[in-house]
Amino acid sequence: MDGDPDRLVDVIGVGAGDPAWLTLEAVRALEALDVAFVFVKGADDELAGARRALLPAGVREVAIEDPPRGRGAEAVAAWRAERVRLVREALAREPGRGGFLAWGDPTLYDGLIDVVREAGFGVRVLPGVSAVSALAARFGVTLNRVGGSVLLTSGRRLAASGWPAEVGDVVVMLDTELTFRRFPEAEIFWGAYLGTPDELLLSGVVAEVGPEIERVRSEARRRKGWMFDTYLLRRPGPA
Repeated sequence: MDGDPDRLVDVIGVGAGDPAWLTLEAVRALEALDVAFVFVKGADDELAGARRALLPAGVREVAIEDPPRGRGAEAVAAWRAERVRLVREALAREPGRGGFLAWGDPTLYDGLIDVVREAGFGVRVLPGVSAVSALAARFGVTLNRVGGSVLLTSGRRLAASGWPAEVGDVVVMLDTELTFRRFPEAEIFWGAYLGTPDELLLSGVVAEVGPEIERVRSEARRRKGWMFDTYLLRRPGPA
């Protein structure tokens, strides 16, 4: 089954958690939809429920069960191919103006844009407030200091490659291994569930606040069953 490259599908960034973070452009796009597609992970997917709450009355909702994702390059490729197939079939079944609600900003650590395009459809992307932007705003800091650069990476890559000497500030997402523990002298700004009622914020020197982050993170993950956190690491001294 082929897609329709002439059919334009919206990928709408809906912010990192707070409904107030919807942009005016995103609000207009949501109101123009006939059908909204939402990836879900089980019947009790809290993030899917939060997306549903943003839908205007009259917009049809189509849930797509997100396939399980294994580890390793082959497993990730298979997961991605299955996502492409599911998107292609869902769009073929549902006529009208369609769109996907993407958590945060779909241009950052989200492969949905490419999945829709690989399914054979045109894409219009609407940016959203990312967890990275929300984190910096919550702490009232900039992501990089004057004249400095900032690296956005995953915990796994930071652990494998180390902290580049020329980079003063690092934003880390998707870190199940708590890689910040390798840098006890660094300053950390850590946030979880940003923009939601369960938001957690901690900051300080890693050597001092790191154990508290570990404890709070572990308790929150056990309580909610999932964790999405982001942190900024900053070298001591000037950038």
